[in-house]
Amino acid sequence: MGRPRTAIGTFGEFTYITAPNGRIKARVRFRDDDGQLRLVQATGDTRKGAERTLKEKLTRRDGFAAGSRDLSADSTFSRLVDVWLADLDLTDKLAPSTRALYERNMRQLVMPAFENYTLREIDVRKVDQFIKRLASSKSYSTAKQARTVLSLALGLAVRYGALKENPVRGIARMHKPASQAMALTIDEVDAIRTAVRSWRREGGLSGPKPDGQLEQIIEVMLGTSARIGEVLALRKCDVDVTKTPATVRICGTIISPAGRPTYRQHHPKTEKSTRVVSVPSFTAEVLRQRLVVVAHEPPEHLLFFTRNLTPLTTNNVRRRLRTILAEAGISGVTPHAFRRTVATVLDRASGPDLAAELLGHTSSKITKAHYIQPDEEVDPVTAEILESLAPKQAEQ
Repeated sequence: MGRPRTAIGTFGEFTYITAPNGRIKARVRFRDDDGQLRLVQATGDTRKGAERTLKEKLTRRDGFAAGSRDLSADSTFSRLVDVWLADLDLTDKLAPSTRALYERNMRQLVMPAFENYTLREIDVRKVDQFIKRLASSKSYSTAKQARTVLSLALGLAVRYGALKENPVRGIARMHKPASQAMALTIDEVDAIRTAVRSWRREGGLSGPKPDGQLEQIIEVMLGTSARIGEVLALRKCDVDVTKTPATVRICGTIISPAGRPTYRQHHPKTEKSTRVVSVPSFTAEVLRQRLVVVAHEPPEHLLFFTRNLTPLTTNNVRRRLRTILAEAGISGVTPHAFRRTVATVLDRASGPDLAAELLGHTSSKITKAHYIQPDEEVDPVTAEILESLAPKQAEQ
């Protein structure tokens, strides 16, 4: 045998020995999960072949293949993504919809740009240019979503020692385009009500008539500020119309996972946004109507549901609303527009703190930035105050 030669490999210091027949034996001391150092070796026709076989052998050792200890600076980004997704499932702290969104954004937005790179090749410059191109060709929102999942995955690589630092943290700050929340006016709300109430109600049309749930859902959104998924998740037991004003407990949302049935999640978008809200009389009247429909159903029964008694999906409600309003010549209105309208009305009457409380926000900062339409009108009392600057009457 030839003299042993050494090199630093992914798993530590490899030793290479050439046998009389010309084959190469690669060896390394590997610390197993029990903390013991053991000699592991593999043979190949070439040094690279022996090393590759040795690495494969190491990754098959108990407790190693299912983990992430095989991540290194030489691992591909695709390998990191597999480990990252498995880690998300292991921690199980994300809502199914968020988990699905993360994977979709990773595979559709990020993977095409980085899948062929090793981790050591992904630096600040590459990430910075990628995010800027995405913001320019797509949108700020798309670039921000890509940055989020890329940072999470590379952060995992840092935690497992494959990278020394997360290159996403070094990129240029993203600048959100100037925009402002737009609320609906009272006239616009009434026009929407009229369009939904009259849609397909005229005689002579084939097919079943609308069941009236969409207009009722709109009244509940306007009276509670709840998200569309939260409204569709309301149950019989969440409503109390025996008191004045009537109350609604918002404590769930509707989830539609890809490839699985739609179901009710037992908390809203965030755990902290569970709340009990008092509703105006027009919303209370709609809730009474729904309670009559489910009068003989158990307390956990949903107030809004399909003809098959399954949960309504948020996408179907959005699609139906969009179709109706398009036929009425109304554009740019989504279910979230009602939430912004409620926030703006409350802000005008009592300030952003009350609006934030009703919307289930932990801070009015989010409410003011994304939900309240800015008020351009200055308090008219300024005119009275400035009267003191009027020119004095000339003496006769």
